[in-house]
Amino acid sequence: MAVKKQPAVTFTSLCNEVKQHNFRQIYVLQGEEPYYIDRLQQLIIDNALTEDQRDFNLTIYYGNTANVRDVIADCRQYPAFAPCKVVVVREAQLIPKQPGHKDDLDLFAGYAEQPVATTILVICHKGATLKSKPFMDLVKKTEGCVVLDSNKVRDRDLPNLITGYASSLGCAIDVKAASMLADHIGTDLARQFSEMDKLAMLATDHNITPLLIEKNIGISKDFNNFELEDALRTRDAEKAYRIVDYFKRNPKNNPAVVTVAMMFSFFSGVLIMSTMRDKSPANLMAAAGTRSEWRARKFDEATRKYNTAQLVKIIGYLRECDTHSKGIGSRQDQYDLLRELVYNILHA
Repeated sequence: MAVKKQPAVTFTSLCNEVKQHNFRQIYVLQGEEPYYIDRLQQLIIDNALTEDQRDFNLTIYYGNTANVRDVIADCRQYPAFAPCKVVVVREAQLIPKQPGHKDDLDLFAGYAEQPVATTILVICHKGATLKSKPFMDLVKKTEGCVVLDSNKVRDRDLPNLITGYASSLGCAIDVKAASMLADHIGTDLARQFSEMDKLAMLATDHNITPLLIEKNIGISKDFNNFELEDALRTRDAEKAYRIVDYFKRNPKNNPAVVTVAMMFSFFSGVLIMSTMRDKSPANLMAAAGTRSEWRARKFDEATRKYNTAQLVKIIGYLRECDTHSKGIGSRQDQYDLLRELVYNILHA
């Protein structure tokens, strides 16, 4: 088989190839983001074989029980009543090493030298890159083979990713709507894109708007705990009071006890950050108790609005409000207590 350097590929470019029934003989899908791996391997199955053809021409192996020699033997068989057969190895990172042997994944190198033209082999290796050097060297250089590095999406790239995915669905999405989805769903791409698929079907004018999101996903475009957090983070008093008034008018969906708990979590994280010297992304996320770098940066931004002494006072106000809202030492309405708490935070 001819050996040459392969051009860079992306998830989108491979999806387009598959939809056009232009298949590679070997796919290695690897990396920390499981969504792209799962989506592409299923797309290959759906496009390569009809439902009727799958009984005899689709084999799915799982790494913790797979024997690489059996997989290769399966790959060398010819399809039955179909133009091709598909062999998928899921969770390949779990393939055990056999006693006395090197990494079993190295055995795939022998198959990659002469793959069967009527077999599509898909290897899904989640969490890291596949370490078999002999096999990967061949896959990266050999025509008909391809590697997709499925990297985790960075928080700062999420709004652009959402906008691009909306465009692929034939929809437009404005900046606020994209920000709402990014803030509230985050980098869980399976959920993110699933919700967007639903929104695209509901968008009669092909526009995904904040109002559409509010009605169908349960995220309020203006009035929710995250918006209150943002208002306090930026010390936007007018917006903060407006949100508290909305909560009071809609107590069923906005219990004050939940709001106070969320604010306590936020300002506790901000207080920790205000005393940190090492503000690397990993440390910021740990202090904020989140896996979202974007959300952790919001905590860090709050340290520029509140100094350590003010934050200590705020933690005290939050504890007092929590006690009073439970009827201990006060019979004041919980939303009046919340409004008083917001005033104390803004004037700490």
